[in-house]
Amino acid sequence: MALNLYWSKKADRKFDVIINYLLEEWGKQATKTFVQKVYEFLDLVVEFPEIGTMENAEKQIRGFTIVKQVNVFYTVTEKGIILLDFFDNRQHPKRKRF
Repeated sequence: MALNLYWSKKADRKFDVIINYLLEEWGKQATKTFVQKVYEFLDLVVEFPEIGTMENAEKQIRGFTIVKQVNVFYTVTEKGIILLDFFDNRQHPKRKRF
């Protein structure tokens, strides 16, 4: 049975930032490709919640690489799957906050 999917405010905000950056710097086609990859991941994660690697076992946070520059972090709860953050892998790793 597929779980419900929820976006945190932070994930929603970061997704918008990435989309705006891609549109300005790389154009519509690159943006469309990225959005397709995100939604393909979302389709997969609701069917297979353990698809991501465990990033923080204590907090049960998993990560998945959407494209080599961007990871998405999420957690699985009794309510469903909560997208926590999109992280630009070119940032310093200590900026991951979870």
